[in-house]
Amino acid sequence: MTDADPSIGLFLRLLFNGTRFGPGKAQLLRGIRDTGSISSAGRAMGMSYKRAWSLVEEMNAAFVAPLVETARGGAGGGGARLTETGAEVLMRYEAVLEATRSAGAGDIAALTGLLRPRSDISGGK
Repeated sequence: MTDADPSIGLFLRLLFNGTRFGPGKAQLLRGIRDTGSISSAGRAMGMSYKRAWSLVEEMNAAFVAPLVETARGGAGGGGARLTETGAEVLMRYEAVLEATRSAGAGDIAALTGLLRPRSDISGGK
């Protein structure tokens, strides 16, 4: 949750009438944005090309406009890029995540203080 302790995190999954959007799809969109490739983005996540494509198709179908557009391969090469809607969905998800982090920081710190030390959990009785 903090820069000081990367072992504490916040994962947020949003559910809209059966459509889920969360950290995995956001990471896939970031990867597509950064690499220009669905396969590269999926590979970086340890995901098969088929699974990455399936998630892109799911996201494209769920929103009013596609989030990712693709170009076929060939002499000029193929690729993928976020559409304006895709960039906005990613930006708004990240804004909700940051607002949640900020609003919950005190409570998350308090919960963290109530946890057993890691050595107690992993068998150091």
